[in-house]
Amino acid sequence: MAAPAAAARRLVRTACAVWGLDALAEDRALIVSELVADAVQHARRESTRVVIDRPGTARVRVVVADLSRVRPVEREADDSEEGGRGLLLVAGLAADWGADERRLGKIVRADLEGRG
Repeated sequence: MAAPAAAARRLVRTACAVWGLDALAEDRALIVSELVADAVQHARRESTRVVIDRPGTARVRVVVADLSRVRPVEREADDSEEGGRGLLLVAGLAADWGADERRLGKIVRADLEGRG
């Protein structure tokens, strides 16, 4: 699970640097790590697709696609649980996020905005 998340973090950091949005890179890297980890865990495959897009001057979108049709659910984790807080973290950092079913699985997307 670490290899796909690490590759996704490198991809998002590179995209943010190229677009001059370095201030977004760390939050974006954390978000993509969470989304990829969730995809790998719940789809039970390391095969995911990550797309980094720039829909606006200061907006970066990350999209993670996997082959599971099970939509992610935001939940409150107990203090004794190690996991279960990823989507709360994504929701707290992202300007917007959501999930959509596709013919072969689903996509989960998150947008982050900086200064344009």
